[in-house]
Amino acid sequence: MLNLLMTTSIAFIITLIAVPTIIKLADEKGLFDVPDSRKLHTKAIASLGGVGIFIGFSLSLLLTISTRQNPEFQYFFAALLLTFFLGLKDDILILSALKKFLGQIAAAAIVIHLGGIRIDSMHGFLGVYNLPETVSYLLSYMTIIVVVNAFNLIDGIDGLAGSLGVLTTAVFGIYFSMANMHDYALLAFSFTGALFAFLVFNYHPAKIFMGDSGSLVLGLLNAILVIKFITVADATAGSFPITSSVAIGFSILMIPLLDTLRVFSVRIFRGRSPFSPDRNHIHHLLLDRGLNHSQVTYFCLITNVCFIVLAYFGRSIGSTLLLCSMIAVSYMLIGFLKFWKRRSVLTIASNSFKKNAEQPVNSTTKIVSFKNEEVAIAE
Repeated sequence: MLNLLMTTSIAFIITLIAVPTIIKLADEKGLFDVPDSRKLHTKAIASLGGVGIFIGFSLSLLLTISTRQNPEFQYFFAALLLTFFLGLKDDILILSALKKFLGQIAAAAIVIHLGGIRIDSMHGFLGVYNLPETVSYLLSYMTIIVVVNAFNLIDGIDGLAGSLGVLTTAVFGIYFSMANMHDYALLAFSFTGALFAFLVFNYHPAKIFMGDSGSLVLGLLNAILVIKFITVADATAGSFPITSSVAIGFSILMIPLLDTLRVFSVRIFRGRSPFSPDRNHIHHLLLDRGLNHSQVTYFCLITNVCFIVLAYFGRSIGSTLLLCSMIAVSYMLIGFLKFWKRRSVLTIASNSFKKNAEQPVNSTTKIVSFKNEEVAIAE
C-alpha cells in the first residue's frame, strides 16, 4: 500500500511541476493546436500535455518497479516509449494515418510477442474458450489497436479523455492490488497520479491539451491492463477471481470503446475511411443537445461508472448475456441522443425561418442567416 501511495504521489507531483513549464515552452515556441472548422476550441492552445504525463508516469515507475522480477515490464515501457514519440511527432509535425497505424502495429507487436500480453481465451464469451494461436494473435492485435484509437478519438473536449483515463486506470489498479499483483497495480496507479495532475490544467477552460502523445499512450496502457485483467480475473486459482471477465473488462472501457466501434462502423458502412473525421462521437451528440464541456465530461464519467457497477453485480449471468445487455442499453441511449439532436435542429431551423419571415422583404437573396451557435448545433 505504501508503494502504491508513493508511486501515485510521485507521478502526481512531477506532472504537476512539468505541465506549467510545458505550457510556457509551447507559448514561447508557438507549439499550439490551432482551431479549425472541426475543432471545438476557439483559441490556440498547447497540445503537449502528454509530455508532462509521460514524464511523471515514467519517472515514478522507474523509481518503484523492478524489471528483474517482472521482465515483461521493460517491453511494456519500450512499447509505451515508441507510442509516446509517435504521438509527439504527430502533435508537432502531423503524421499520416498510415504511419500512425504502422507505429501502433509495431507497439502492439512488442507488447504481444515480447511482453507476452495476448488474448488466448474468450473465457466462455459466445461459448468460446481456448483460441487457436492464429486467432489469438489476430484478436490481440485488433484489441490493442482499437483501444489505443478509442482513447485517441474520445479526446475531443476538455477533461474527457483524462477523466475517463483516471477512472479506468484506477479501477484496474484497485483490482490488481486486491489480486496481489502489486507491480501491475503500480503500473496503473502511476498513470492515475499523472492524469490527476494533468486534469488540473485540462478542465474547461483548458490551458493545455493531452495531444496524441498523451492519448495514444493512455490507450496502449489501458490495452495492456484490460488484456491482463481478462486473462487473470477469470482464473479460479487467482487471489481475487471474477467471473465474466470479458464483459467486465469491456465495461471498464465502455464509453471510449463502444463510441469508437460505433463511429468506425458507421463510417465504413457509408463507404468512408474509419479514421475520417466527423461529428458523430458521443461528446458531439451531447454538445449538440446543449451540454457544456464539463457537463459532457461528468455525464460520460458517471455513465461509465454505472456500466462498471452493472457489469460487476450482473457478472453471474455470464459474459455473453451481460455484454449484449450493456450494448443494447448503450445503443438505446445513443438513439435517444440522436432523436433529441434532430428535434433540436428542426426547432432551430423553424425558429430561424420564422424570424426571417417576420422581417421586411427587401433582400435580393434567399439565403437564411444563422447565428454561429445555431450553425454549430446544426452541423
